[in-house]
Amino acid sequence: MRGEPLESDMSDTMAGLTTTKAPFIEQAQANGEIYIRQPYELYSEENQQTWRSLYSRILPRWRQCAHPKFLEGVEKLALDPDAIPRLEDINKFLEPLTAFSAKAVAGYVPAYVFFDCLRTRAFPTTITIRDKALLDYLPEPDMFHDVAGHVPMHTDRRFADVLVRFGEVAQTAALTAAAISDADKRYRRMDSVLTAMARFFWFTVEFGLMRYDGGLRVYGSGLLSSFGEISYCLESTDVQREPFQLEWVINQAFEIDRFQPLLFIVDSFHHLFDLVDSLEEWMKQGKLDNVCPGAPSSTQEDIESFLNAGVAE
Repeated sequence: MRGEPLESDMSDTMAGLTTTKAPFIEQAQANGEIYIRQPYELYSEENQQTWRSLYSRILPRWRQCAHPKFLEGVEKLALDPDAIPRLEDINKFLEPLTAFSAKAVAGYVPAYVFFDCLRTRAFPTTITIRDKALLDYLPEPDMFHDVAGHVPMHTDRRFADVLVRFGEVAQTAALTAAAISDADKRYRRMDSVLTAMARFFWFTVEFGLMRYDGGLRVYGSGLLSSFGEISYCLESTDVQREPFQLEWVINQAFEIDRFQPLLFIVDSFHHLFDLVDSLEEWMKQGKLDNVCPGAPSSTQEDIESFLNAGVAE
């Protein structure tokens, strides 16, 4: 017999796995854990209701706005509209398609660790879900953003290869920085390169638009997981939609707490892959060493994660 549940178990179950309110996650972070299990038994009924609400209301907008490869991915993963997915079930469908897997994490992952996961075809996945009172906006990733916004695109071989390629660029960045002897110069250059990489990732993987069938479709996860912004980004006259220009993107600051006023368009997934190649080439040529200042600001931890990785290599 298991016996009576411990008080901490009962507390976790009552709290559920609500973002910023989950004792299970707080304990994992206190223990310094990055990779964790998905304790499915801790999801509360309120957590499940939140998933159902998020999924049911955005589905019609996916059908209207999302790139067909995303919609195919939703079908291939057999996402359940009525229940929070189990990552082990998702991976059973995902891994045979592209060798990618969703890997549960306790929250923040240092920048290099995140990108290196992509290189090895693992996607760090948040397992908490937003509070039901915050359906429209959350300033950090949650289960719906990661699983419903990101992972369906990972079923497409070409897009999955883009993520792997981006992880390889991160490895190149770490090795390039490690070769600089002057510590201050090494730190400043890594700060600029990381800012450029973050902007590239933001305007593609997170908030990217793609040409399709004479119009535009959404492939970026930040848009695909936002009920309000997914249609706004295609329809509003307040949004600038520009052809992707690498020199513009790496020097373009952005804010995370508003609908995006500027988005960039790629022609295809092949085009996107080639742009990641160009990003790496520009890095090697020193064109990312002094990009325009502004958001996002690289944290010391993120910069050091790259510098330490370069030394380790």
